[in-house]
Amino acid sequence: MSALRPDRRGPALDMAAQNDGDDRINVVDALRGSALLLILLANVWYFSSGYEFHLVDHPAHGTVDRLVAGAAELLFAMKAYLLFSFLFGYSFTLQLDSAARRGVAFGWSFLRRLSGLFVLGALHAVLLYHGDILTTYALLGLVLLAVRRIEPRAALLAAAVIVGVIATVIGLAAVLGATVVPDEAAAIAAGARSTEALRGGFGDVVLEHLRSLPAMLGALAVQGPLAFAAFLVGLAAGKRRMLAAAHNHEYMLRRCERVGYPVGLAGAAVFAIGGGSASMTGLMVSAVTAPFLAAAYAATLLRLFARRPRVADALAPAGRMALTNYLGQSLMCLLVFTGVGLGLAGRTSPAQTLLIALTIFAVQMAASAWWIRRFRYGPFEWALRAWTHRRWPVMRR
Repeated sequence: MSALRPDRRGPALDMAAQNDGDDRINVVDALRGSALLLILLANVWYFSSGYEFHLVDHPAHGTVDRLVAGAAELLFAMKAYLLFSFLFGYSFTLQLDSAARRGVAFGWSFLRRLSGLFVLGALHAVLLYHGDILTTYALLGLVLLAVRRIEPRAALLAAAVIVGVIATVIGLAAVLGATVVPDEAAAIAAGARSTEALRGGFGDVVLEHLRSLPAMLGALAVQGPLAFAAFLVGLAAGKRRMLAAAHNHEYMLRRCERVGYPVGLAGAAVFAIGGGSASMTGLMVSAVTAPFLAAAYAATLLRLFARRPRVADALAPAGRMALTNYLGQSLMCLLVFTGVGLGLAGRTSPAQTLLIALTIFAVQMAASAWWIRRFRYGPFEWALRAWTHRRWPVMRR
């Protein structure tokens, strides 16, 4: 492979490509920025305590703590990554169109992009957060590339079949007596050990991540197929340019809300009350209903962006550097909760944990707005783009 070389297309051509369909891109980036917040609200618990990973409650938490944590699980668990995955599929169609406009081959550059994502994800999983999603996206991206010519209707049908199969398999496992947490006392003891490890030094944290990886890989048996189903829905929406003029689809967005909220919240309630990810029945119900709630969230956000463009403008910079912010969230949580920094793991209440997450995202929004005013890409977006296209992109605006 040839060495990286400067991108000599020139600022004018680069800006023209960036400004093509700017409204559409702004909405997509704003939705991606919103998904980043939801991802953080779903993931922060795995930084704040080792008990969460072992699917048991912190023994010191009282009723109010459990209600706050349960509300967060009801609203965000198994929904946030679906919205993020939908946007991955939608953005895939934008990349296809960009390659076609420039008259360049798409396949090999996308494979390089996926390889870069995989390496970043592997480092992320070991060094920062064992629940990394980038490696999963990189592997699923291979399948997405293979089916890129699928028709929108067929993509939606395939997504529905995938969800149905996963829910059926989980349901059969529940009927046959399979359990996620066979020994609660042992899980609580393991949670205490994991929390202590998180409060240790960087070496202790890395060892804990390595010990956790086999269990995380097992969880991908459910999360991976559901993420790919969301890829396909995003692919179908991208081929129809649904987000290019979302305000023209008011009836569809309202319908998503009218159906998605009752079905999604009912399923989320069963999921949260029934034990969350520790319950096979809860997982089965959530596999079917979480996509409805994720769709309702997206519909509400799109309608909000249409009525309040400034909200979209505020969120879009964070979405434009989503990769940097995703990795940055893990870094900041590492510094707050583990012994590498403040060592607050196991020492914050659920309400305090949520407040920390919201503070982190507020900082990221402000930092992203400052950065995007001066630079075209986030730091990791720039590096991934350089690897993908084998040339140094122009960084400054």
